[in-house]
Amino acid sequence: MSDTIIHPTAVVEDSAVIGSGTVVGPNCYVGSNVKIGNNNELQANAVIGDGTVLGNGNRLFSNCVIGRGPQIFVMDPNAKYGKLEIGDNNTFRENSTVHPSMHEGGLTKIGSGNFIMIGVHIGHDCIIENQIVMSNFSQISGHSKVETGAWLSGMVVTHQFVTIGKWSYCTGLTGVNKDLPPYLIGNGHYPFRVRSVNERGMNRSGLNEEEKKAVWDAFKYLYRQKSGSVLSRAKELAEKDNQICVKEIVEAVINSSKHKNGRYLETFR
Repeated sequence: MSDTIIHPTAVVEDSAVIGSGTVVGPNCYVGSNVKIGNNNELQANAVIGDGTVLGNGNRLFSNCVIGRGPQIFVMDPNAKYGKLEIGDNNTFRENSTVHPSMHEGGLTKIGSGNFIMIGVHIGHDCIIENQIVMSNFSQISGHSKVETGAWLSGMVVTHQFVTIGKWSYCTGLTGVNKDLPPYLIGNGHYPFRVRSVNERGMNRSGLNEEEKKAVWDAFKYLYRQKSGSVLSRAKELAEKDNQICVKEIVEAVINSSKHKNGRYLETFR
């Protein structure tokens, strides 16, 4: 704990391990068996629940609650739940919350380089990958997956078991109740629809001009045709020698079709 600063009003359980260069601010609470890496910052009133693992270089702004028990109406308050693991260089702004797995031995996992804005909630058993932006008051329901580079605008809400594909974008006030393929834009709320291609996401992902054109062509073929279904057209594209980025879109469409409501992860329920 060399170079670690713990404010006198903070409460840190004896079994917690805190790395060097970490600052624990006023009125913070760090629970039992928590492992915190190096150079983290916990601002006033941040809470880290029992058993949480936090990597290096994370910033928790005031009133974050990370790793407390999941919100499950019928769950016994004495029941044992799983863990929460968080990677490196994430930002959790004020009043954001993240829950561990609802299952003993289960895991909620957050990667690295994510920007979690004010009031965002990430539910139990979610997988949140890397370089993701979640804007104010977005709500990620349990068992959801958000892939690398996705961008959620303000007040986006997901149904349980939804997958939001990498480098995709959800517009403000969107209610996501089925999977969104990579690189595309989704909006609306019952119905939720794929609307366009996320140019900004493609730029952030490093796609070259040929790959960007391939994504646009795939989008137009899948979603702008009037004959047949999106699934039938995806199966046709699957038979062709496409760019990897197109294969990722096609795979997402085909996988989501395996569940009646378009949520691939729910097939594993």
